Amino acid sequence: MNAYAQIITRRILSLCKQRGITLYQLSAMSGVSHSTLNYIIHHKTANPQIKTLHKIATAFNMTLAELLDFEELNDYSLDDEVS
Repeated sequence: MNAYAQIITRRILSLCKQRGITLYQLSAMSGVSHSTLNYIIHHKTANPQIKTLHKIATAFNMTLAELLDFEELNDYSLDDEVS
């Protein structure tokens, strides 16, 4: 499992917790299947598609830019990934 996937997972789970919603609710709100969300959360999908992240952002009443603009991701360098 890569660090990037872990960062995205923590962001999604943090926003769910802040808003008091479950992954099932996020699925219904975003139109992203519950299985896709589970794949992201359990790191079976290492690089979620932009379209998927956009749907998740919209469900949180955020733009994609807002979803991805947070300190942990901003401090992360893709150069640190092991190929």
